[in-house]
Amino acid sequence: MIKVSDTASKRIIDMMKDDGFDATRDYVRVGVKSGGCSGLSYELKFDKELGENDKLFEDNNVKIAVEKKSFLYLVGTVLEYSGGLNGKGFVFNNPNAQRTCGCGESFSL
Repeated sequence: MIKVSDTASKRIIDMMKDDGFDATRDYVRVGVKSGGCSGLSYELKFDKELGENDKLFEDNNVKIAVEKKSFLYLVGTVLEYSGGLNGKGFVFNNPNAQRTCGCGESFSL
């Protein structure tokens, strides 16, 4: 399961609306791909369709689609939004990550 914090939920819903998506029926696609300074990096984008290999979650009024191959890397992750001095953006609090890079956009197991 993937959780979404209150702050991230509000930001996602606003961003979806700005980009022509509807949070009541469209999805936030979360995934993992090879790359980044720690070996694996996070992907986050909006999508209107589910694939046959997707797992679907809903938390805090946000529908999350995750491909099965990415799911094992993301189990237990909390998606948060930070607007602090270090910059604005989404933060993945992933309990499976053994090591993360300074920017928080990549990790390793």
